[in-house]
Amino acid sequence: MKIIFFSDIHANLPAFEAFLHKVAEIQPDGIYCLGDLVGYNVWPNQIVDYIQSNKIPTIMGNHDEAQLKDLKGDKGNAGITQQLLGENQRKFLQQLPRQMTLQFGEGEKVFRMELVHGSVKAINDYLLEDYPEEEVLAMMHSTQADLILCGHTHKPYHRIIPTGDTFKHVINIGSVGKPKDRNTQGCCVLVEFDELDPKNPDSLKVEFVRFTYDVEKAAQGVIQSDFPDSYADALRLAK
Repeated sequence: MKIIFFSDIHANLPAFEAFLHKVAEIQPDGIYCLGDLVGYNVWPNQIVDYIQSNKIPTIMGNHDEAQLKDLKGDKGNAGITQQLLGENQRKFLQQLPRQMTLQFGEGEKVFRMELVHGSVKAINDYLLEDYPEEEVLAMMHSTQADLILCGHTHKPYHRIIPTGDTFKHVINIGSVGKPKDRNTQGCCVLVEFDELDPKNPDSLKVEFVRFTYDVEKAAQGVIQSDFPDSYADALRLAK
């Protein structure tokens, strides 16, 4: 089975279109979005419309969560985003779940994946690669997860933690539309497996899929809007 996980599009349509071309090449069996469809750029409606019309399972990110309240008069990122969003698109964001669980196999070989935006603790928690191991394992225990998939930091990694006779995994899937790892290419994750086994870390194959997109087109979208020009510079420098 092949599953693509992606996150943090941040209203970057040029990056999202490049991502969709990559999805078409891979032809996965499933695809899941870990939130932050909006913010920082000018195409939030197009992103939301595609996600909604194609019924892509999606959880809420912190920038999506910001649209739960009325931001009239707010001149910041969330306020500008709300001015761009249509009413139907905003309603879609407001009803997104905060977490999602996928389960594969049965018996001793049951394998659970917990999908979060930040972490199990909070939607805006930064689950970085050096997050304290005991806290990661506590989150695993509370959700009975073998794998936590997250976004939010925009910095991809795959961490494997041995515990007893099993192995726990954390995968940060990076960002489609606002990478922060000094690589301007967008990022998503392809997870492949036949039969998952918590006792065999190699039963899970993880590939970080990078793709180029028209960064300058995305940057110009920012510059020609009410968003700060610094958002354009962040795209150009991937920081």
